[in-house]
Amino acid sequence: MAKANRGNAEQTGGNPPERPSAAKAETGDQGAAPPAKGAFRAMLAYAKPHKLLFLAAFGCALLAISADLIQPLLVKIVIDDHLLADSGGIGKILMIGGIYLLLAVVSMIFSYYQASLLQKAGQGVVAALRKDLFRHITKQSMSFFDRHAIGSLVTNESSDTETINQFFTQVLLSLVRDGLSLLMIIGFMFFLDAQLALYCLILLPIIAVIAAAFRTMLRDRYRQARAQLSRLIGFLAENLAGMSLIQTFHQEKEQVRQFSEHNNRYLRDSLREVKGTVIFNRSFDILGNVTVAVIVWLGGMAVFQKQLEFGVLYAFISYIRQFFQPINQITQQWNTLQSTLVSVERLWRIFSVEPEIKDPAPAEARQVGVASVKGRIDFNHIRFAYTEERDVLHDLDLHIQAGEFVGIVGTTGAGKSSLVNLLTRFYDVKRGSVEIDKTDIRRLPLDSLHRIVGLVQQEPYLYSGSIVDNVRLFDERISRDQVIEACRTVGAEPMINRLKQGYDSRLSERGSGLSAGERQLISFARILVHQPKILILDEATAHLDSHTERLIQHALNVVAEGRTTLVIAHRLSTVKHADRIIVMRSGKIEEEGPHQALLALGGYYAELYHHAMHGKGLGEAN
Repeated sequence: MAKANRGNAEQTGGNPPERPSAAKAETGDQGAAPPAKGAFRAMLAYAKPHKLLFLAAFGCALLAISADLIQPLLVKIVIDDHLLADSGGIGKILMIGGIYLLLAVVSMIFSYYQASLLQKAGQGVVAALRKDLFRHITKQSMSFFDRHAIGSLVTNESSDTETINQFFTQVLLSLVRDGLSLLMIIGFMFFLDAQLALYCLILLPIIAVIAAAFRTMLRDRYRQARAQLSRLIGFLAENLAGMSLIQTFHQEKEQVRQFSEHNNRYLRDSLREVKGTVIFNRSFDILGNVTVAVIVWLGGMAVFQKQLEFGVLYAFISYIRQFFQPINQITQQWNTLQSTLVSVERLWRIFSVEPEIKDPAPAEARQVGVASVKGRIDFNHIRFAYTEERDVLHDLDLHIQAGEFVGIVGTTGAGKSSLVNLLTRFYDVKRGSVEIDKTDIRRLPLDSLHRIVGLVQQEPYLYSGSIVDNVRLFDERISRDQVIEACRTVGAEPMINRLKQGYDSRLSERGSGLSAGERQLISFARILVHQPKILILDEATAHLDSHTERLIQHALNVVAEGRTTLVIAHRLSTVKHADRIIVMRSGKIEEEGPHQALLALGGYYAELYHHAMHGKGLGEAN
């Protein structure tokens, strides 16, 4: 149960004030960069299952290119052997024309199959990569999401993987097709005239120098543009998530101003990137035109001096023009190649992050059956800090009996939610231990722990799907009848019956259209069908009106029966009837006991209660 809400744990109640707001990476480039070669090699490993498709695409490319490059030779034969030689034979010319047309059709057919096969292989590679990346992100500890902005991770999962898709479907296509074309063109040029071909090879070192000169500039400009795009997406994601707050405080103009600044910086860096690419590509256009002019001059002189046949010169000029076409195509893919390298580095930074919270080693793991768990909880002299600068919990010692209903109260920053984070192993203690039934939870496999501990948050997360699926969390082992019985038990059925399609009604993202109380009732039904032995409510009634709170209080009494229950409360009325109330202050237990006993004590809890009764509340509890 806790696992189902893990990815949203910190979003639902906001960032706890006791947790320092660590600066998140706007680009997702946390930590040392992985070696580029190693990251690129790891990406290519995804292509291995599709090697037959790549080989087939290579074969199609070879046939298509051969059909293209034979065509100038046919024209050369017609010019030199038939037209200039005045040998007549219109039938042979028509036959050569028919062969020319057939080669054009063959080239078109195999070019189509080459592109289709590469698309199929490339899409397969990226689909596997996206799946592995999403799986890797979902396995990360909550500290990972503290350091990485959500907008940046969305960019990694969508934009960066799409760039890698472009590598396989565009860059690789160009490298295969145009690389083969270049080699075969050089071969045909040497076949026609070795001396002119040698003149042309002088171009290769010039091309290499131009490519080297632009390489660093283009990569740096792309990285800068990519970083600005990631910041723009991150800003957009944060604003869309907090739109109600923006409108409440009339911050639309300010947020539009800030968005415009991000957008203008991205526009500026994108234009710089485009300018560099255009200059790079046009350099090769100029070089190609100069080369054609030189070959026309040298070849023309040779034709006049009867040292070269006109048909050979025509074919050679055709090959020279074709020589620069693949070079130009490859250089146009240079920017995509650079973006691929940057995206691969960004993704492998994510892949290189190991979860801080891991399953125990097999030798240390303790396998427990959920049915056998009693639900005793022990926090044994724990120390905890989100960062090394400041402890959040200081030598806290707390013991909760199986089946006990415990309320936890305190002002903002007291450390209440940190207890939840430790019990669910979103984080690990720095010192001491957290135990369930005298077993250190670090020895429990995470899936077992999350079946034992159920979590209901201040803003329960609902998926896009039916109510049935949201209650059973897509676990087909839980029957529809069990879902209906759970909803009826917690009092959610009247609300569900008002919906047009009842239990089959599809909820939109985050359950929009339902009130906060209705969403909480669904989360309580979720607890019932998954039957955890320990139940945690983290500010589950903080934003509810009094009538809805009474409905939720009834549902709470139902789901808490027979379970160890911890309720972090914003409203003291929620925990008045708890077996014991833990009063926290500055990361320590200030007081504990039943409601009446704490009031009679006249201490910190009585002060909080007095303030609450006079409408001052406890502030934004965490």
